[in-house]
Amino acid sequence: MRNEMIVDGLIITTDNAAAIGEKALDQVNVPDRVTAKFAARVALAEQWAAGGQVSAILLHNFSGELHWPRYISGIEELFSELGMKMPPVTGSTESNMETLQSALAVTMIGRKVHVLDEARELKWFVYGEPLTGEAVLTHADRIADLRIVHAALKGKLIERIWPVGSQGIEQEAEKLFGQKMPIASWITKKASGGPATCLLIGVKPTKVQEAQRVFGKYFRPLKE
Repeated sequence: MRNEMIVDGLIITTDNAAAIGEKALDQVNVPDRVTAKFAARVALAEQWAAGGQVSAILLHNFSGELHWPRYISGIEELFSELGMKMPPVTGSTESNMETLQSALAVTMIGRKVHVLDEARELKWFVYGEPLTGEAVLTHADRIADLRIVHAALKGKLIERIWPVGSQGIEQEAEKLFGQKMPIASWITKKASGGPATCLLIGVKPTKVQEAQRVFGKYFRPLKE
């Protein structure tokens, strides 16, 4: 388990963002499209971490009616880049009270389609670097590319993923393995992974060299 909820066979994952967007008092100013795309990115990565496939999306928009189509375009962009069919989207907009800062949440509902290998049977790597705020925009080349991840999962080059969130790589590894783990010295252990800018990737030992070639520079061992 990571952050997903499983109810009657349905996998439910979610992510939110606040004070990030196009409003004057937002702490990070980016297009609404980008905000929604990264929130959807996290919810989708958590579906994959649970072995799920998304079948529906809920958008919770606290920013106002004008922001809804911009948020939808960001979610659409994510699925288009991945070559995936866009699931149906519904949700709600706060239209009675005007907020001073942007806020949204993206919830995805899916079903389990993959049986997950035991974590200890795999070799684990960190793909991408933990980034937050403005660094997500200024160091985009260091962010885990979900297009590569999606293709690798479909082609069985990798077996599992585990998104890194605000608690950092060390805490995520502890949740993944159920105990504290020795972490490579190169890793910034407690830095927030923001909108899943880095992922833990589980690979069968026989496929490690191929995975290293495919994922490239920002794909490094979790342990020494």
